[in-house]
Amino acid sequence: MKSGLLRRQFERLVGRAQEAGADHDSQDGCAIGQDDSGPAILATDSGATTARPLGSELPESAAKLLVVDDEQAVRTTLAASLGLLGYDVEQACNGVGALEVLQSGPRDLMVMDLRMPGMDGVELMQRARQVQPDLAIIVLTGHATIESAITAVRTEADDYLLKPIKIQSLTAIISQTLEKRARRISQPSDSSQDELVTAINVALEMLRDKPAPEPAETPLPSVCGDVIRAGCLALDCRKRLAVIAGVDAPPVELTEGESAVLEVLINSPNEVFSCRDLARDGMGYNLDKWEAQSLVRPCIHRLRKKIEISPDIPELICTVRGRGYYLSVDTV
Repeated sequence: MKSGLLRRQFERLVGRAQEAGADHDSQDGCAIGQDDSGPAILATDSGATTARPLGSELPESAAKLLVVDDEQAVRTTLAASLGLLGYDVEQACNGVGALEVLQSGPRDLMVMDLRMPGMDGVELMQRARQVQPDLAIIVLTGHATIESAITAVRTEADDYLLKPIKIQSLTAIISQTLEKRARRISQPSDSSQDELVTAINVALEMLRDKPAPEPAETPLPSVCGDVIRAGCLALDCRKRLAVIAGVDAPPVELTEGESAVLEVLINSPNEVFSCRDLARDGMGYNLDKWEAQSLVRPCIHRLRKKIEISPDIPELICTVRGRGYYLSVDTV
């Protein structure tokens, strides 16, 4: 069973896509996705390019990588940097070229962009899987969306990264991904530990939760233009700003996903919503149970950090064991 592995991948990838609008870490040194030129590369007769350490031979066990990006500066910088680390690297500027490389011989890992002319990244992932089922895939994009993250994980991509990214960070992730691929090939059925870790994390979260309130005394939210209110909490849906009454703090800016989840909760205070409910009613996604959990839980976590006085002991957004979340509003 691959469900545990896919679940952990989905949680990581969707979380990164949801945070794409946030500020990235400062980029010290060379960063992929910026206009930096990299070391020299060696061209082959076929038109593909192979980056190698100058004046040295590749070790026999060197992993075979493929870099696919229509931006030449990004592609050549990354390929050259990986070549200097001892990897056997080939490049392609589009999906068609990438498939030609994959059909010409086995590759261990592909780093690819999503938006490319002609064949886009989603189609490339699907067709690459048909050519080489064991290929590890890392998506490196400057246009992250929740939709593309969901597609990536359903195609069993190994990671989903945002440009710009430090070359040191990227090479570390590539190394980790290659190690995971090797373990996956040698132990293809070993997913029970992943299931166990996920179950333990869910159980620990539930132990910190509150029981459900009585739904019979649910107050109605108040609406004024684009602003909706319930209890001490107000949300400007258009500006995506949350305000907590009685707290001496400026309005809190929310992401689109956070605002969508909070809007559902405010519109029906004290009503319990499952993750599937929140994904469907707030974001418009019809997902299965674990996909919805992976999409919604990071939003809830960030919302609590932004609007709760003590995020670890939430008083506004509360969890019902095994059921979902609700906005706690005192009845009058």
